[in-house]
Amino acid sequence: MSDSKREQIVAELCKSYNMEIETVANYIACSTQLDGMLAQSVKESLATDVTEELGHAQQLAGRIKVLGGRVPGSQALKMNQASLQPPADNVDVEAVIKGVIEAEAGAIDQYNKIIELTDGVDHVTQDLCITLKGDEEEHLSEFQGFQREYEAMRKMFTGK
Repeated sequence: MSDSKREQIVAELCKSYNMEIETVANYIACSTQLDGMLAQSVKESLATDVTEELGHAQQLAGRIKVLGGRVPGSQALKMNQASLQPPADNVDVEAVIKGVIEAEAGAIDQYNKIIELTDGVDHVTQDLCITLKGDEEEHLSEFQGFQREYEAMRKMFTGK
């Protein structure tokens, strides 16, 4: 693999690492901040997913190092998940669900980018990203289910 290709792959892995670390922070915040009976299943899912997302970050960090890159420290991270901030209203579960869906879809897109970038060049990184993408697809599917449930509940209670 050429040095420029390796640098490109490391840069994309660093972006994914950043996204995973930011997701961990936001999942902790949202799983702690939400209130109410309707929030319980979402809170539990987020709290469980923290461990998996942190594991993703650790795997990415390991691969970055193996490829000769430098794992970003906190001052190198850029936080971008505006839609996944804890809502001002602690019972606004739908805002969190939408934020999670956006974050998971973004992670899937990023892993697809790395999968394409590494095709035929770096099978180990490609395999890692295929696995991580599968995990993110499971998270996305779960939260899309939460979204459908909340939409059905809103129709039931408001007629809209």
